[in-house]
Amino acid sequence: MEKKIARLRRAKATRAHIRKLGVPRLSVLRTGQHIYAQLFTADGSKVLASASTAQAEVREGLKSLKNIEAAAKVGRMIAERARAAGIEKVAFDRSGYRYHGRVKALADAAREGGLQF
Repeated sequence: MEKKIARLRRAKATRAHIRKLGVPRLSVLRTGQHIYAQLFTADGSKVLASASTAQAEVREGLKSLKNIEAAAKVGRMIAERARAAGIEKVAFDRSGYRYHGRVKALADAAREGGLQF
């Protein structure tokens, strides 16, 4: 439980900083089975776009839903959906997770897809 509390404390501090920036927020949720990405408005009141390994169009062609390849596909998909919504500049909210592995793969793929962090 201590680990989760520490992660949420880090996430809270990051979100407070992002709120001051006034740009849409790309938030990541990582579970053992899936990875989720959501794009929120600057005030956090509305979800503008989302992508996850739980969606059928993302699952296609993947051997596993819980590896770096799957996270990269989610990153490309969220970038595509964000650009379709007219958003190019976002703040990356890693939700307190360390910036490596699946979280890093998602962020790198989103950058390659055209999003600016």
